[in-house]
Amino acid sequence: MAYYELYRRSTLGMTLTDALDEMVTNGELTPSIAMKVLAQFDKCMNEALSSVKTKTTFKGNLDTYRFCDNVWTFVLDDVTFTVSGPGGYKDAAHVDKLKIVACDGKTGDQAGAASKK
Repeated sequence: MAYYELYRRSTLGMTLTDALDEMVTNGELTPSIAMKVLAQFDKCMNEALSSVKTKTTFKGNLDTYRFCDNVWTFVLDDVTFTVSGPGGYKDAAHVDKLKIVACDGKTGDQAGAASKK
């Protein structure tokens, strides 16, 4: 099963990529092993985030949006987040600008099988 590589651009993903690049450059790791580590990272991030029970809502002003290759991209200005989670946890935050990239949760063979039903 293929997993989205979106989280490679997160702080954690970029740090992992930098560390792997350094290890490959120093001859401590082969490029194929580094790619396997990144593939495992993609899988773990997708699986870990699929079980999160926290609810987040946000409200802001839509600046731009785009739909290309089954991927939605939204850019919002003046965004307020409200987060609620288990045990009555609540919090709020504000950001000036937010970019959201949304992909179909079903990839490759899964999407094809779902459309045939």
